[in-house]
Amino acid sequence: MDRNNCTFRHGFILLGFSDHPKLEMALSGVVTIFYLITLVGNTAIILASLLDSHLHTPMYFFLRNLSFLDLCFTTSIIPQMLVNLWGPDKTISYVGCVIQLYVYMWLGSIECLLLAVMSYDRFTAICKPLHYLVIMNPHLCLKMIFIVWGISFSNSVVLCSLTLNLSRCGNNILDHFLCELPAMIKIACVDTTAVEMSVFALGIVIVLTPLFLILISYGYIARAVLRMKSKAGQRKAINTCGSHLTVVSIFYGTIIYMYLRPGNSASKDQGKFLTLFYTIITPSLNPLIYTLRNKDMKDALKKLMRIDYESTKMKRNWKS
Repeated sequence: MDRNNCTFRHGFILLGFSDHPKLEMALSGVVTIFYLITLVGNTAIILASLLDSHLHTPMYFFLRNLSFLDLCFTTSIIPQMLVNLWGPDKTISYVGCVIQLYVYMWLGSIECLLLAVMSYDRFTAICKPLHYLVIMNPHLCLKMIFIVWGISFSNSVVLCSLTLNLSRCGNNILDHFLCELPAMIKIACVDTTAVEMSVFALGIVIVLTPLFLILISYGYIARAVLRMKSKAGQRKAINTCGSHLTVVSIFYGTIIYMYLRPGNSASKDQGKFLTLFYTIITPSLNPLIYTLRNKDMKDALKKLMRIDYESTKMKRNWKS
């Protein structure tokens, strides 16, 4: 009988931070708080940008996609993580682990590509303002989103399928708090060179290529801003790009530090904390970054809050 069948029946054990029981208790509270912030903040951005007609522009279309992506990304990880943190049971079913692996890779790849698409939107708005709405028409925006989701899905299918086909000889203990690709490769009992090379090659396409395109876009944007004679125009351009650039810096900074550092330069726990940062904390920061630096979004959120308040008041008056 294939030993991998044992893994199929019994699933996997996620060690997480089980060697630090007190840390697990503290983490469960912190993760819950950030998850609630992510749910509330990103849902508010989606609703506000949909309800306010002034925000029916390509920029906010992509921002809605980013917020929806962050909601899905964190929800694919946090519920299972909290179950493991709250109790002694650290297991995840085989099917649950496979689904989490595919979804985690898929959504993570989408964010890399989506941030590049958003940088192109900002490049068009700053460098070609008179033709912005013609170039970034609804058809093109939808097409770009479908391409991003499609490429990311293909990347997820290829890498996850290669990883899951590796023989594990019954090994089912993952030294992580989620079913992540490197952790799955690490428990294989066969030569993983081919898979690791595939991961590296596709990593360049999905991670470094979008980053290169983002840097090119912002190079042109910086040149256009410096050529502006109006200080007010420069400030407006900087405010327009500031939120996106902040999100890009946090997201890519964490990923590059984590995956491009020397192999023995960080402890296992440090790697887990870095994963925790870009999968849980970063999605909760995105709504704050976009609302604090964006006057239009703040106005839309105020309108949304007024609508909620007035509807609640009407319900109370109706009941009384």
